[in-house]
Amino acid sequence: MKLADCLEAIRDFRQDREGNPEIKHLVIDSRLAGPGSLFFCIKGHHLDGHRYAAMAEKSGTSAIIAQETIQASVPVIYVSDTHRALAMISDRFYGYPSHDLHMIGVTGTNGKTTITYLVQAIQEACGLHTGLIGTMGMRYKNYEVSVENTTPEVHLIHENLAKMRDQGAASVVMETSSNALYDGRVHGCDFNIGIFTNLTEDHLDLHGTMKDYMYAKSLLFSQLGNTYGRPGELKVAVLNSDDPASEVYRHMTAAHVMTYGIDRPADFRAESLNITPEGTSFTLNARGKCYAVSMKLIGKFSVYNALAALAACSVSRLDMDQMIRAMEQVPGVSGRFETVSAGQDFSVIVDYSHTPDSLKNALATIKEFARRRIITVVGCGGDREHGKRPIMARIAVDNSDLAILTSDNPRTEDPETILAEMEAGVQGCDYRKITDRREAIRFAVNQAEPGDIILIAGKGHETYQIIGTVKHHFDDREIAKKAITEIMEK
Repeated sequence: MKLADCLEAIRDFRQDREGNPEIKHLVIDSRLAGPGSLFFCIKGHHLDGHRYAAMAEKSGTSAIIAQETIQASVPVIYVSDTHRALAMISDRFYGYPSHDLHMIGVTGTNGKTTITYLVQAIQEACGLHTGLIGTMGMRYKNYEVSVENTTPEVHLIHENLAKMRDQGAASVVMETSSNALYDGRVHGCDFNIGIFTNLTEDHLDLHGTMKDYMYAKSLLFSQLGNTYGRPGELKVAVLNSDDPASEVYRHMTAAHVMTYGIDRPADFRAESLNITPEGTSFTLNARGKCYAVSMKLIGKFSVYNALAALAACSVSRLDMDQMIRAMEQVPGVSGRFETVSAGQDFSVIVDYSHTPDSLKNALATIKEFARRRIITVVGCGGDREHGKRPIMARIAVDNSDLAILTSDNPRTEDPETILAEMEAGVQGCDYRKITDRREAIRFAVNQAEPGDIILIAGKGHETYQIIGTVKHHFDDREIAKKAITEIMEK
């Protein structure tokens, strides 16, 4: 596509230096620039792309989009907002891919990843080919791309939506974090369905207050559109009736509203829950018709995720019995209440419980079937919200027989400083502090007695630990399994 064709997507720009080069790819990282690239100078939270424009030009970029004056010998397009221009040009450059797909966005503090996996599994089993974008990557059929953020940058989203569409996808389900909504990373995505999971404390380092955090998530529902469209163009907000924020989102959207829940009336409601170490069963009341559900996922929070997925998939008029059977076959999601077994006589569960609410839910679920002690290993990430640290520690101590406070991803913070802030919430309580996460996990395994349950919380599926700005290989599951093997060989 020629530069002039790309610029058809935007208004109110000024071009410095004539030229209409062929554009083959869009980049925001100067290290990826080269002949045929259009480099966008993005002003981020930590880096300013304008500082790297010269490097992009040296690498051979064909043109540059900027919002501040730069010196360059290639065509420079000046706009008021480079990130907004990136979204608009990306959508056009890749052929408006979301318009050809049934798009489902999932937002909320917890449950986003599991819901996307359930939606993909259900829709694929019902013959609706579905791509997935989220915490654990962008994937469809035989290809998978890793991501740095829960929701990737906007040009990568449009690029991969186009790839999924061209390979035959009819639908894509995507995690849409509050940060991504606030930063405009999903601008240009034409969502058909927005799912809300829940709203609990998280990301206040970015949003400041819970009210601002709540409104950031509301962007998904306000962006569902203000028209009702023709048949097949239905826009639907799928809301958790048990969460008070749903009433706010109901008023934020012009779309049709569908609800799910357990404790309050809802279009999709779970009744008669039975939670065991092997799975969860319940009766699904879907608009007055009842279905028996018995799934491998464990816990009340898993029931909420299942309800959200079923409600969203029902919009496509898929067969309910077939949807339920497909969901019942899902063994679980990596790092989400995942068991680690090496023949030991106690249980080890690894979970991505990195917020107060998710940790509380995980421990409440374990209490449902625990017969002996609960041992919890938990830490908090560095360079992130400080306020939840003492809360996380208190939840672990109050709901465990033995709580072990340790490191998570300290990033550029001193691990001892993070732990001191956690300890402030448990003064006078009984707990252990072991800064080294590997040693903390080993200690927990060595303390375990027959019938005990160990919860290793915070990192879940992650296979790294970030110390400073460097990622080191680290997998809670591997560490736990090695520790179990060692004590069994003694």
